[in-house]
Amino acid sequence: MNIKEIKEMINLMNENNLMELEIEKEGMRIRLKKTASGAEGFAGPIVVERHALPEAARPVAPQAPEAAAAKTVEIKAPMVGTFYRSPSPEAPPYAEVGQTIEPGQVICIIEAMKLMNEIKSEIKGKILEILVDNAEPVEFGQPMFLIEPL
Repeated sequence: MNIKEIKEMINLMNENNLMELEIEKEGMRIRLKKTASGAEGFAGPIVVERHALPEAARPVAPQAPEAAAAKTVEIKAPMVGTFYRSPSPEAPPYAEVGQTIEPGQVICIIEAMKLMNEIKSEIKGKILEILVDNAEPVEFGQPMFLIEPL
């Protein structure tokens, strides 16, 4: 992981009002967390921990039968909360199966602590599957969408 990637993670946290973000990539795990700073509110993200994963926990390269799965990307929940497909019950969903999405496009909302957090796509692709039902709780890192990158 390089500085540019860490800065992108910090921007992702700021854009989505996240207090904490943990990412695992290429055998490394990094955790960013905003800390309280007196009455002034919250300071910027700081690296809390970064360490190599044990060999047993590292991802294994896909095998031939899994080649089709390797051509898909999961969009995962960046926080714990309630998943909503649209901004209100009577509004159309942000995204549908078969729809092409663009980077920066809002694809859902996660309500956390009475705040509505718009979740934006980071890739261009076609939605193959929506893995969470509307108004269902999601956990941090839980897959929400299966995307075919374009």
